[in-house]
Amino acid sequence: MAHTFDLSAPWWTFVVRGVITYLGLLVLMRLAGKRSFGEMSAFDVVIIALAGGTLRTAIIGEDQGLLGPFIGVGSILATDKALAWLCTRYPRFNRLVEGFPTLLIRQGKRDAEALRSQSLPDAALDRALHGAGLEADDEVQTARLEPNGKITVVRRSSPLGPPAC
Repeated sequence: MAHTFDLSAPWWTFVVRGVITYLGLLVLMRLAGKRSFGEMSAFDVVIIALAGGTLRTAIIGEDQGLLGPFIGVGSILATDKALAWLCTRYPRFNRLVEGFPTLLIRQGKRDAEALRSQSLPDAALDRALHGAGLEADDEVQTARLEPNGKITVVRRSSPLGPPAC
C-alpha cells in the first residue's frame, strides 16, 4: 500500500507512450481495413483482448502503481479528443483519419473488385441486403461500405407504371 501512488518512471513517459500507442493503433486499424469494424466475430473479440493486454504493457510498462494506468488512459482520451476536434474542423484531415466509403453495388450491379479490395465476402453483403429487407442485387440502387465498417443499402425506386386506380 505504501507504493500505491509511486510511479516507476517520470509521469510524462506514460503520456508519451499513451499518445504513441493510440496513434500507432489508429494506423494499424486503418491498414486492417473497414471490414474490421463492421461485424464483430469471435476472432475479432480475441484480437481485441490480446491487443488490450499487449498495449497495456506498451503504455505503462512494468508499473504496478495506481497512477500510471490513469495517466496512460488520460493521455489516450486527450489524444482522442484532440483528433476529434481536428476532424470536425478540417474535412481533409477527417478523410485521412476515417477514409472514404466504398461503393459495392451500383444500379443493381455488384462490384466484385470492390468486395475483394475490402476483403468483404459476398455473404456479408448478402446479410446487409437481407437486413434491409431486400433479396437480390437488382433491388438495390446503391450499397456502400462506410468508413466505420457498416454497409449502407439504398433501395431502388420501383419503375414508374400506370397510375393506380
